[in-house]
This record gives sequence, structure tokens and C-alpha cells, in this order.
Amino acid sequence: MTDDERAIRQLVDTWMAASREGDITTVLTLMTDDVIFMVPGQEPFGKEAFADASRDMAGTQMNGTCEIVELQVLGDWAFIRNHIDMIAILPGGDSIRRSGYTLTLLRKEADGHWRLARDANLLTPRS
Repeated sequence: MTDDERAIRQLVDTWMAASREGDITTVLTLMTDDVIFMVPGQEPFGKEAFADASRDMAGTQMNGTCEIVELQVLGDWAFIRNHIDMIAILPGGDSIRRSGYTLTLLRKEADGHWRLARDANLLTPRS
């Protein structure tokens, strides 16, 4: 495994841990300023909309697993195909479970850190 592959795997682990802890500040540092997210049924959105949606979910407990199924490094770009299984427990006690695949493009920035640049999230509701 290369240093770049290790760094990308660490980014994914950090993202998942920060999400569990509700640490939006850390999650935002893991993405580029020009990040684009794509999810079914919505227009693509960027970092500010992601941050706003995350703040709107304050008090929601997130938990889940993420398995990197494929990871390819292509110079200063890389892609990962993940399988994610997550559950969100809302402040009132209701829960939402989603699982499925994502296709994520990462870019190695001038500071040498890998950051999420594009994400196609195909998670669907599960019972």
C-alpha cells in the first residue's frame, strides 16, 4: 500500500469518526472548497450547503460503517468506491437507516493533503 492510499484510507476513517462525534468542523476540513455532492432527487450542492444541512441536523446521532471496495490513485486525483451502511438517530428517537455505494473523487491539494472533491452518494433507505 502506498503512502497516498494510506492517507486516503485515513481520511475516510477520520470522516466517519468525526461524523459519529458530530464534529462538522473536522468534516469540513476533509473536503475541497469547490466540492460537489450529488445525491438522488436533489440538485448538486457544495460545501456551504453541506455545512448548513449538517448544522440543521444538530443533535442527530450518526453511526455506521464504510468499506472501501476500490481505491485508485491517478496522480493528484484518486477515486474510491465505498459501501456505506449508516443510521441516523434523530433527537426524538426516530431513526433513519441508509446503505449503498458512493463514488468519490479526491484531490491532493497544494498542502499535500488529500481532500474529497466530488461525491456521488447512492445510499437508499433501508428498514
